[in-house]
Amino acid sequence: MPWELDLVDWRRQVFELYAAVRAQDRPEDAHSLWRARRDALFRHHPQSPLPSSSPLRATGLSYWPYDPALRFEVALRPSRTEQRVSVPTGPGETTVLRSAGSVDLPAPVGAVLEVWWLEQYGGGLFLPLRDGTAGTTSYGGGRYLLDTAKGADLGSGAGALTVDLNFLYHPSCRYDSEWQCPLAPAQNSIGTPMRSGERL
Repeated sequence: MPWELDLVDWRRQVFELYAAVRAQDRPEDAHSLWRARRDALFRHHPQSPLPSSSPLRATGLSYWPYDPALRFEVALRPSRTEQRVSVPTGPGETTVLRSAGSVDLPAPVGAVLEVWWLEQYGGGLFLPLRDGTAGTTSYGGGRYLLDTAKGADLGSGAGALTVDLNFLYHPSCRYDSEWQCPLAPAQNSIGTPMRSGERL
């Protein structure tokens, strides 16, 4: 199969996975489903970012246990200023992000994070996070929570977003340098360690 069709199928399956996640009644069940189906994709799909020799194909990806205290339904507050940042994605390439607003996450997070709109291609909400685990027990460039252009969407409605830090995941460039990933800008960096979601 041409790689283009493989990539389309990968994205289709990611969209279907998150639709199944949103359909679950219990967040813990949604998280278990997300983990199992991600492991299957990473293990078997031809567009898996895992090299064929990676031991993670056999063991599955590593995660912290689900913590219900890290799930929030929060208002997307309008941006006070027109913010745009260009973040590097690879040699000589950047991705432009425009602020779509911010979310105020209460304790135990205690941080305001920017929610970005991807200016490239079809657009989409993008919420990366670089926290106190970066470089030790999670990828040094940070992790993603929402990337709706590629299907990573936990739900929204009436001006609010579902922000569940148990669904933080590593970008593809963590596994293979062939992939190019926009990393978390300064507005999405916090010192507090978030021991949730995918880990090294």
